[in-house]
Amino acid sequence: MGSFDLYSICHPLYDIQAEVGDDLLQTLGFTKGGAHMVDHEVQRTLVPRIYEHIVNAESGGSGANTAIGIVQLGGKAAFAGRVGEDEHGRLYAEGLRTRRVVANLPASPTDTGICIVLVTPDAQRTMVTYLGASTLLTERDLDLDHLCSSRFLYLTSYLFDESGPSAAARAAVRHAEAHGVRIALALCDAGVVERLREPLAEFCAQRAHVVIANEQESCLLTECGTADEAVALMSEGGRIAAVTLGSQGALVGAAGSVAAIPATAAKAVDRTGAGDMFSAGLLYGLARGWHPDQAARLAVASAAQVVEHLGARLPVCADLSGLAAKHAPRVQERVH
Repeated sequence: MGSFDLYSICHPLYDIQAEVGDDLLQTLGFTKGGAHMVDHEVQRTLVPRIYEHIVNAESGGSGANTAIGIVQLGGKAAFAGRVGEDEHGRLYAEGLRTRRVVANLPASPTDTGICIVLVTPDAQRTMVTYLGASTLLTERDLDLDHLCSSRFLYLTSYLFDESGPSAAARAAVRHAEAHGVRIALALCDAGVVERLREPLAEFCAQRAHVVIANEQESCLLTECGTADEAVALMSEGGRIAAVTLGSQGALVGAAGSVAAIPATAAKAVDRTGAGDMFSAGLLYGLARGWHPDQAARLAVASAAQVVEHLGARLPVCADLSGLAAKHAPRVQERVH
């Protein structure tokens, strides 16, 4: 057991980041800070309108970002998803290989999914997503050897939407449970949590070992008024729950207690990918038997690294193994 720290299933989306002013964002008709799902025609016409503002383009998606973060911290990660038979699909696969993630990316005739991230001067991100081929993943596409030799199966709330690869995710959960692989769920999007609260709450209560959310997502899931109340409820039943609080750090709940983890100082340029990197740091530590508080400290420090760069990831050459070593507990402090 444990060839991989993480087996991630997610929508493989090719990320296009553009720096735009508030006026252009308003002209485009998107709500600032929101997540908008669009069809192929809207996506096709949007790209030319923001073309001169594009500053970065690379393979993306929450699950892939977290897998890459695990590798940059010094771990091993595998990823499963479907791309299109197009240039974006080729670039997506190449991007994961370059970052040393073991990827299983079967291709479909449908176009690769694209996420356009519009970043305003206040570092707020507005996401416009076309899912494309990413919804077509099936159980047959899963690499069961990789999945069953991982410490964690990593899922996002997006997978619970019937427009996505939900059947493949359910199959992965069955295989994980049969082979003692722990299951981590990242809520990722308040709109998804609000729409799918009941199935997500049921999954957290019955199947998840680790639940990761931001303050708004945690309160929506639990129907609590504060993040402190939410993380306490989410961590009942032996689960580990972590709630990010942006510049205020994070809360982590486990074994009946809740700890406040202070923020790491950072000059935020772009918050895209901060939650994904937090997940990477947390699961890297938990996969090694660290106490949840210690893993959460690495998670907060890891997220601080990514917000100082434009885009959802650190550069290809980034090596966070020193950061991981700095936060590693002494052997006798570890729990399993």
